Amino acid sequence: MEIVYVYVKKRSEFGKQCNFSDRQAELNIDISPNPELAALYVERNPVDTGIQCSASMSEHEANTERFEMENCGVNHVEGGWPKDVNPQELEQTIRFRKKVEKDENYINAVMQLGSIMEHCIKQNNAIDIYEEYFDDEEAVEVTEEAPSAKTINVFRDPQEIKRTATHLSWHPDGNKKLAVAYSCLQFQRSPMGMSHDSYIWDLENPNRPEIALKPSSPLITLEYNPKDSHVLLGGCYNGQIACWDTRKGSLVAELSTIEFSHRDPVYGTIWLQSKTGTECFSASTDGQVMWWDIRKISEPTEVVIMDITRKEQLENALGAISLEFESTLPTKFMVGTEQGIVISCNRKAKTPAEKIVCTFSGHHGPIYALQRNPFYPKNFLTVGDWAARIWSEESRESSIMWTRYHMAYLSDGAWSPVRPAVFFTTKMDGTLDIWDLVFKQCDPALSLKVCDDPLFCLRVQDTGCLIACGSELGTTTLLEVSSSLSTLQRNERNIASSIFERETRREKILEARHREMRLKEKGKAEGRDDDQKEEETALDLDELVNKAEEEFFEVIFAELKRKEAEALKKKPKPKKASIEVEGEDELEDIAGEEEESGIIMGEDTGEDDMDEKNEGGAP
Repeated sequence: MEIVYVYVKKRSEFGKQCNFSDRQAELNIDISPNPELAALYVERNPVDTGIQCSASMSEHEANTERFEMENCGVNHVEGGWPKDVNPQELEQTIRFRKKVEKDENYINAVMQLGSIMEHCIKQNNAIDIYEEYFDDEEAVEVTEEAPSAKTINVFRDPQEIKRTATHLSWHPDGNKKLAVAYSCLQFQRSPMGMSHDSYIWDLENPNRPEIALKPSSPLITLEYNPKDSHVLLGGCYNGQIACWDTRKGSLVAELSTIEFSHRDPVYGTIWLQSKTGTECFSASTDGQVMWWDIRKISEPTEVVIMDITRKEQLENALGAISLEFESTLPTKFMVGTEQGIVISCNRKAKTPAEKIVCTFSGHHGPIYALQRNPFYPKNFLTVGDWAARIWSEESRESSIMWTRYHMAYLSDGAWSPVRPAVFFTTKMDGTLDIWDLVFKQCDPALSLKVCDDPLFCLRVQDTGCLIACGSELGTTTLLEVSSSLSTLQRNERNIASSIFERETRREKILEARHREMRLKEKGKAEGRDDDQKEEETALDLDELVNKAEEEFFEVIFAELKRKEAEALKKKPKPKKASIEVEGEDELEDIAGEEEESGIIMGEDTGEDDMDEKNEGGAP
């Protein structure tokens, strides 16, 4: 009897991990030749040496368990007879069979049941539905692993003049290759002699790139075609759109003409879901989103101007930085602008006013990352300024969730393709943050210092296990996250859905409350305006009354003076004694008229009358 005991020990407990790096050759010792020792040796001639050029292979054997087969029979008992027929008596059964076989529906019923029975027999021969597979298996205790990540590989820019890794793209088949775009993003500060090449790396060979892509201008974006893994789409610094076919080499296969290209660097490119797989979008800070077909890439198929006033004026357009297209929503695409506004567009719209559906504003600076949740497309993630925000299409005034403001600027972000509640963000201090909304929402579940240089781009593999981060000096770091961050947790979809729905309802309630408060303030402002208008109207009425009274008295005084002058002209010149009497009678008549009209004359008026009387009675 053979006794075997297996020693199990973690890798981290028996030695430090070996990290190899390239360095210059060093001379440790120099032994000069001694000609005196040549006499002690005999020259060998000729010398044959065998060289093996093929890769070394190892032989491995494995013994598998032999598959055992066995035959088993089925005991079939005939049944289904009516109560008045005894199945034991042959005559009754034969008579009943003849009666049934004469029925018109018998053949159809047999044909229908025969196909169903044949399917069941074939299925039963393929698998045993009553077999117990896990009888002997013991219950395995599920242990929750703490979130962690480790560095797998580092891909460095082979050029002497280092450039920024501006964009990453995984190979669609197997994710064994990584395309990296290199460019200098500082305006008019690119050093002399800087290379324009971008590279495709093999994950198993980090020392040398597999293919070098040679564009006419440095690439800012680079995307694999999801339907054809040999085709890549690139956005150049000079605004052109380039296309490569790796089967044809490193040179550009298709290139857009300058007069129909963007006027600014192309910061966003994305493939569309189409039958041909040749349609794509490009976005630039010149305010245009262009729709291309790489089969005729000389000029764009359609141009959408990011003018939120819906007037299609390029001078009012917002600069586009990032793009998002979800295949489950084929008529919609979203654009992140450098003004911090997300624009939702309809690519099937017929008029310019219908192309821009709605806008979402909440960031203080450019939106560097924009991506829908792969499990819940109505929720999308945006990364800009110092925070990351999660939005819902049902709430347009504000985001439903957001991270706290960090000290360092955020540069990129992405959702996990396997877990709906996990997303990743990179910062300018070289830190990668992994957020797990199920675990905690205020702080990242894991914060990892990737390098000392600022991180500019991020891309997650389709399996969710590997993450690639590009830095300012062109270093692309490949990290592997723990299984707890790359495996769908129990009931996680329902939990994430309930979190998003709860926060959406909360934002709707707050929006309704803010809308109500704004209406109340508007009503109060309008009420204050009405009171001011009433006070002004009252003041105006008093002034009008006073002015009318003054004009009324002036008209009366003028009429009285005119009548007095006419009366004095009509009367003859009397003697002096009679003049005084007539003057007194005239004064009494005038006073009587004034009392009847309700006007009380002042002292000045009486004096004027006396002066007029004296003047009229003067000899």
